[in-house]
Amino acid sequence: MAHFIKNAFIHAGIHRRMMLLISVLMLVSFIIFAAVLGYVFRIYDEQMYLKTSEVLNMSSIGIENQLKDMEQLTFKVVSDEQLQEYLRQLKYETSPYDKLVLRRKITNRLIAFAGSEKYVYSMMLIDNQRYVMSAGNREGMSEQLQSDLTRLAEGKNGSNAWYAGVHSSLLAVRQIKSFSDSSFSLEGLGTLVMRIRIDRIVNDRVHDEDTGQLIITDGTQIIYPEKPLLHPDELRTELGREQPYGIGTYAGGTYFTAQARSSYTGWTYLHTTPFDDMFRSIAIIKQLITVIFILLFIVALVLGARLSGSITRPIHQLIGHMRNIEKGDLDRLEEEALGFIPSTSHDEVRLLHRTYRKMISRIRELINENYAKQLLLRETELKALQAQINPHFLYNTLESVNWLAKVNKQHKISEMVEALGFLLRSAVSFREQLIPLAKELDIVRSYVTIQTTRFEERLRFSLDIEDGLDNALIPKLTLQPLVENAIHYALEPHIDPCTITITARQENGVLLVIVQDDGPGMSSEFLARLRSGQVRTRGQGIGLNNIQERIHLTFGPQWGLELDSRPNEGTSVTIRIPLIEGGEQHVQSAAG
Repeated sequence: MAHFIKNAFIHAGIHRRMMLLISVLMLVSFIIFAAVLGYVFRIYDEQMYLKTSEVLNMSSIGIENQLKDMEQLTFKVVSDEQLQEYLRQLKYETSPYDKLVLRRKITNRLIAFAGSEKYVYSMMLIDNQRYVMSAGNREGMSEQLQSDLTRLAEGKNGSNAWYAGVHSSLLAVRQIKSFSDSSFSLEGLGTLVMRIRIDRIVNDRVHDEDTGQLIITDGTQIIYPEKPLLHPDELRTELGREQPYGIGTYAGGTYFTAQARSSYTGWTYLHTTPFDDMFRSIAIIKQLITVIFILLFIVALVLGARLSGSITRPIHQLIGHMRNIEKGDLDRLEEEALGFIPSTSHDEVRLLHRTYRKMISRIRELINENYAKQLLLRETELKALQAQINPHFLYNTLESVNWLAKVNKQHKISEMVEALGFLLRSAVSFREQLIPLAKELDIVRSYVTIQTTRFEERLRFSLDIEDGLDNALIPKLTLQPLVENAIHYALEPHIDPCTITITARQENGVLLVIVQDDGPGMSSEFLARLRSGQVRTRGQGIGLNNIQERIHLTFGPQWGLELDSRPNEGTSVTIRIPLIEGGEQHVQSAAG
């Protein structure tokens, strides 16, 4: 799959690749920004929890301090000496009237305790005969509840026990034991039930009920409030949360809940805040960021589309014109075919168009130039065909002279005519640019044969060719002009004999051919003129400069001629070219 996506991206056009790249960059940026924003929100949640937890701990401490005061009040009541005395007398009294009097006294005593307490809703005392005496707000209590509370108090064996009641009340239950008599028997005298207004305690110590709700539970039932925001099942879900805070969505809405557990009562305090009210500004920020990103994404796509279009449209137009040229439609190379392009624009696409225009103009010039050259070449070929008639008659004439010389037994004339014919054929032939050294030496021998007839014993010619160099390739008509120059400058002006020697050897893949004479030599000024090509030779009219240029074109600028001459010591010309055998025609590789 990854390979397929990679190939699809590589073979897609610039426009699609740019749009895809912009989309990916924007999405990656949004993901990174969303991750950072989520991290910030998590930190904000933690800070909210810390703040809520701090308030929750302070509220729970205040509530539990008041509950401890209520517990002390129950101990004060059950340890009251008068109340204990009345209960002991009631236990052993048999007269109904006396029992009624004692119960009235007990009730008055309870009224004395309950009347001064703000958070006490009522006090009830259940004696051993299951008779209920109450002070304060009188509420009915079922026999079953009385039995349950009595068993709860007996199970605590004199300690205070809490029981969550109804109507926003909390019951503090404690068994009354006798400890005022001399025997200190700790026998049970009854059960004290004190109804506490937990709602008032909470309201006096929690002041942000307008933004949330405090829920108190012992894990099985809700102690406060009577109508909590969370149902029992939802409350159990919050109690099972791993973190002490979090956001949950329930039937009543979404809430941010923080919890703290009391070490005194074992209850759990939960502060529940409606999420929409608490995080309304954050929700607005999230929506605003999403809208801004969507707008930026659309703007980026539009601008990217325009930018890529400004690049791809001219390129497609350019490709279309190139395809026309590829098809051979050379008649539509007008510069106006590309439309108007500002000359002041310097972006890459405009530079490409202007370069293309220049290329078109240059192609047209080359076409015109090539056409003119083709016409000239055809004309030259025609003239060459016409010029071949003259050598043809010349060769026939030389053959006739050679036949007459042989008939008249003029062997010298015959030899001279044959040498001249060979020399003319070699000079006129243009089929080969490189010839073997042996063939070039044959041309030199024919030329020397002719010159020997003229100068006789004054011309002495010798060859010193290293073995194995007969097939070494050398540019045609390279040695004959050098021999001609030696005769012209060393032999003709003087009557003394002149020796011309051609030496050939090879050194490390380099062919060295030296044409040397023992003539009078040349002065440094004449030598400089000769090297510069200002002095031309006779005969074929091929000078040193011509030979040098042909060697450069054939083998490269690092090869060529070396001229050395000293007055009264002679002249030597050294040809330095790469050693190439006759079967190898890779001259360009040798030149490189």
